[in-house]
Amino acid sequence: MRFPADGLRNHLGERLDASFEEGEADNPWLVVIGHGVTGNKDRPWAVTLQSALSEAGYSSVRMSFAGNGASEGAFVDSTISKEVAELRAVLEQLSVANKSARLVYVGHSQGGAVGVLAAARDRRIKKLVSLAGMVRTAQFFERKFGDLVPGRDLMWDKPECPLSAAYESDMVALGSVVGGAEAVVGPWLLVHATDDSVGPPAASHTVYAVQGRRARLVELEGVDHVFSNGSDAAMAAVVVDWLSQS
Repeated sequence: MRFPADGLRNHLGERLDASFEEGEADNPWLVVIGHGVTGNKDRPWAVTLQSALSEAGYSSVRMSFAGNGASEGAFVDSTISKEVAELRAVLEQLSVANKSARLVYVGHSQGGAVGVLAAARDRRIKKLVSLAGMVRTAQFFERKFGDLVPGRDLMWDKPECPLSAAYESDMVALGSVVGGAEAVVGPWLLVHATDDSVGPPAASHTVYAVQGRRARLVELEGVDHVFSNGSDAAMAAVVVDWLSQS
């Protein structure tokens, strides 16, 4: 596999921070890893997953969406809809650099919602993995940020993550990704933790009910939203095992 010589840029030309690891030459799969809201490519779960993929012979790219981590762009412009467009631009660049590559997208939390909406429209995503995926976006916003004022308050008290009106509007307008889930046609793995207080397992159950036998749902007992305390290795093992069998 080859990583684009000029790196990755989104549909607006903003440079995206990314970490590429090459797998075995005869492995045609290239895995793209996307994070959740206020996250970045260097979250421990993402690093652990990429390491496990490399050991199993898969090429992979961890990326930070624009405005997050070391990527260009402003965080206040970050929305699910923008990140869907960014992901599709990344898929195009990776496809041009690797004509025969078969692409997988792994999205965590909000990145999971991004993956559903992208996979519903973009058949370049041959396999989809949702880790603690966000489903009902309007409800999520109200539950986590509904008492905050856009333009004044911070998301989870992070100075680098001011809440924007654009983010609120997009979350409310989308409402849910269930409609997108109905249009996903490729193999789909849903992984959720039983102790996830950020995005309860019911979210994955909702889209699993839509997909039925076309998806696989795995619940990790006693694990939190970000697969902390060593549980990221168990999550990574589930993903790698599924990729090899699906």
